[in-house]
Parts: sequence; structure tokens; C-alpha cells
Amino acid sequence: MNHPSHLLPLLVAGPLLGAALLVACGSRLPRAAAEPVGCAVSAATAALAIHLALQSSPPLVEWVGDWVPRDGVSVGIVLVGDGPALGMAALASLLTLAALAYSWRYFDEPPRRHTGSYPALMLLFQGGMCGFAIAGDLFNAFVFFELMSVVAYALTGHRVEEARAVQGALTFGVVNSLGAYALLMGIVLLYARTGELAMTQIGRRLDAYGPPDALVLAAFVLVLTGFLVKAAAVPFHFWLPDAHAVAPTPVCMLLSGVMVELGVYGVWRVYGDVFAGPGGIPAADLHRALLVLGVLTSVVGAVMCWYQRHIKRLLAYSTVAHTGLFLIGVGVLTPAADGGVALYILGHAGVKAALFACTGIVLDRYGSVDEHALHGRGRELRGVAVLFLVGALGLAGLPPFGTALGKALTEEAAGPALTVLFVLVSTVTAGAVLRVAARVFFGLGPRPEEHAAYETTGAGERPETRRRLKRVPDTMSAVPALLLAASLAVGVAPGFAAAVEHSVSEAGSAGAFTSAHWTLAGVLLGLTSTLLAVALAALAVTRREGLPGGAWAGPLRRLQSGHIGDYVAWLLAGAALLGALTLPGVING
Repeated sequence: MNHPSHLLPLLVAGPLLGAALLVACGSRLPRAAAEPVGCAVSAATAALAIHLALQSSPPLVEWVGDWVPRDGVSVGIVLVGDGPALGMAALASLLTLAALAYSWRYFDEPPRRHTGSYPALMLLFQGGMCGFAIAGDLFNAFVFFELMSVVAYALTGHRVEEARAVQGALTFGVVNSLGAYALLMGIVLLYARTGELAMTQIGRRLDAYGPPDALVLAAFVLVLTGFLVKAAAVPFHFWLPDAHAVAPTPVCMLLSGVMVELGVYGVWRVYGDVFAGPGGIPAADLHRALLVLGVLTSVVGAVMCWYQRHIKRLLAYSTVAHTGLFLIGVGVLTPAADGGVALYILGHAGVKAALFACTGIVLDRYGSVDEHALHGRGRELRGVAVLFLVGALGLAGLPPFGTALGKALTEEAAGPALTVLFVLVSTVTAGAVLRVAARVFFGLGPRPEEHAAYETTGAGERPETRRRLKRVPDTMSAVPALLLAASLAVGVAPGFAAAVEHSVSEAGSAGAFTSAHWTLAGVLLGLTSTLLAVALAALAVTRREGLPGGAWAGPLRRLQSGHIGDYVAWLLAGAALLGALTLPGVING
């Protein structure tokens, strides 16, 4: 029997071969067959990832083609299957399955000759995400990074006949391509210094060279810039709301549910494997950089989330805000914080994907995602209203959701001052979502007055189905229900949280881990953020003039200009900021 590590390449090969089959069959394969094939491949890959994760202690390592290191020198492709890598691969596969099931037979496809294009692209996206998660060398991480990105561009601009979709995809493509170029340049510098591409071996070679110098700093800044662009951290984030506004709902489920989180995972992985030693970047410098960027990202994301009426953009900014909290947790640099962030990401993925799924139902029913125009129109969608409301409470950190447990563990590791920030960000983002639920599904409060400050309203959108829905298909309502149940299971499944924290601790920096469990303080903080979010939403829906305090937030809103040149300038500014935050330790070293 083959060693389990020999199955690692199937996590990538399976989705890629499935996509190739769908493309090769083309018009000969009816849609009724193409969609089940896509779902079957995604489900099989998810099952394999979970199976391998249960056997990943010690971590599975596979040198593809048996190109193992010789005399300490490697040139081959290495795949690493530890707990976090296989967990992210499983998450990517399960969310791809959910997205395909959500759009089953109802997603508006191009003409018949392209029947399998959508599920094929989704499988390619899944293969890129799985490959990035398990890549053990930087160059192939870049390759899968680019595969994931290119397919995401195509999925974002799936409706090529719409100018807005093409513009959103173009913005996505340009900004993420620049991030990829930065990543590649950083890899080139590391290869020039060490002659290695495998992450752990680069780390050993850097340690052998002694204290870090300008080249190591430049490589670190360039590599992290690439990952932070993908994570949509401020000021690299501008592409994300523009992409979410035009991307199909199933694609939004993947972008916010797992792709952005893979950027955070990339930061955690590359620092632990490459730069954490004496020849890399001092831990204090990474802590400072991620703390500053995390606080900036969470605050900007929360404020911008509150001042949106386009529901998909609102949810996108919520993702930006929570990404900031993830980065703060990673920057704490302790096993407990890493475990908390892992649970937080798992819980958030289910909640956010479910919220997007519910928003997609509203779009397909009413042809709008404008909070104001939809006031009271969603009363008839009672089941969707319940799901949207439950998702909002999960986003607030209501126990016993996985978001609440992950947030509580991360807050405990981060300390009291940052705990206040976690509570406030959860309050504002969940309050914005609850405000939408109160207005759209329950018709509470007066209809808000029109305000010139809104650049994007979300009115007059085209449904993603062939025609407006008169009845919500069972698949479209079952998927968000299952996603919310999965997020709840992360917080209540016996032993699951401890197993996640243990696997992350084994794969990360050395240090003892404590068994993850609910604490009285964590439960109280979760209830506090939930109650504050409800109060904030109640205050907002009573105001006819719309959202309070919009004037002082105007300059921040205007930064989201829609001009690619502006976004590129902010990307360069972000890279410079990252370098400035990291420079002191290198100079002192």
C-alpha cells in the first residue's frame, strides 16, 4: 500500500483533471451531467484532504517525481501535508462543493457550446487553492498563486457582455498581478542568496548566513506584499469590494470564504518556514508590522462596511475588517493565537459564504442588492430572512458559533487592549449586516432618504439565474443552512477545537499549546459584541436620513475611486510601509 504522502498530488491533480474532462467534452456533455461531475470531483477532493489530515502527524512530505534532496541540495517540487495545509485544502474543496451545489441548474450559463465552462473554472480555482495550501517550495506556491488568480479573474468577469464585470475583473487582475510580480521578485532574491526554493531549506540557508541584511529585508517585503494583496489587507484591499460587486454569488462565496484567508495563511506559512530563524526577520518586527497593518485593516474595513448600501460591497468590507483581525492574531506569534485564528477562519468561512448565498437569493428574486430599494420587500422570504439573521449573529461572535470560539481564543492571546478592538470591529460589521436584515427582510424603520454620497447603490442588477426567481430552489436555501450549521459545529463539536489548535501548534513555531475550550470571559465577550451589534442596528434603522456620521467618513470613501492607477499607487505605498515597519530590526541586527 502506498504511503499516504503519495496521495498529496491528487489534491491538485484531481480538480485539474476534472476541469480538463469538462472542457474536453465541451458541447457533447449536457449541463445535467457537467454539474454533477464538478460536484463529485470537489467532494472527492474534500474527502481526500480530510482523510489525509487525520493522518498528518507527523506531517506528510512528498517530493514529486522522487526528486529528493541530494547532499542537502534540492531542485524538486515538494508538497507538505501538515494540519494547517490540509485543513485549508479541505476548506477550499468544501466551499467549492458548496458553491457548485448552490448554483446547481440555476446559474445563468453562456451558450450551449460552453456548457462546462463554469464548473471547469470552479475546479481549476479549487486546484489552484489546494496546490497553494500544500506547496512546500516558494516557486510552486507562486505557480498555484497565479493559477488561483487567473481563474478568479475569469470567474469575476464571467459576464463578459457587461462593462462593470469586465472593469471589476480588470482591476482584480492588475492589482493581483502586481502582487504576484512582487512575490516572484522576492523569490528570485531568496534563490540568489540560498540557491534553494524549498521553504524549510531556504530558512536553514538564511540562518547559516547569519543576521539579516538588506537583501533579506527586500525579499521579505516583496513576498509578504504578494500575500497581503491576496489577503486584501489595507492599503492593498481596494480590488476586493470592486470584484465582489460584479462577481457571481458563488464566486463571492469562495473569494471571501477561503481565497482571502489563503493570503493570511501564506503570511503565516512563509514566516514560520523561511524567515523565523536568526537569519530571517526578528519576531518583534513581524509583530509590529502585522499589528499596524491589522489594526489599520480592521478599522478601515469596519468603517467602510458600515457606510455601504450595496449589500455585496458591505459584505466584502466586512471580510476586509475580519482579515485585519486575522492578521493581528497571526502577529501575536504564539501557538494559542495561531490556533484561535485557525478556528476563527473556519467559522468565518461558513458564516460569510452563507451570507453571500442569501444575498444571491435576494438578487435573483428582486434584481437588486440595494439595501434602501429593497426596504421591506424581503418579508416573503422568511426562510432566507432567518438564515441571514443567524449569519449576522454568527458574524458578531455569538456563542457557540466557531467565530465566537476562535475570536475568544485570539482575544485571550492578544491581550486586553486588542480585545477591545476585536469587540468593536465585530460589533460594527455585524451591526451593518443586522441593519440590512432589519430593513430588507422585516421592513423595520422608515425608508432611508437618498444621499448623494453613495457611489454604488446596487439597484438595477441583473439576476444570475435565467429569470427572476418566483420560488427559491431547495439547493439555494439548503447550502447556506448547511454552511451555518458547519460554522456552529466548529464551536461545539467535541474535541474539534483542541485538534485544530494541536495541529497548528505542531506545524508552527515551537511552544506548548493549551487545549482550546470555552471560557466564561470568551462567552461574555461574544455576547457583548452581539448585543452591541443589535443595539447599533436598532439605532440605525430608526434614522430616516440614512447612516449617521457619513460626512467625516467621506474622504475615506473617496479613496475607493475605481481607478486602477490609484490602487497601484496605494499598493506601492503599502509595500513601503511594510518595509519601514520591518527595517529597525534589520538595522539593529
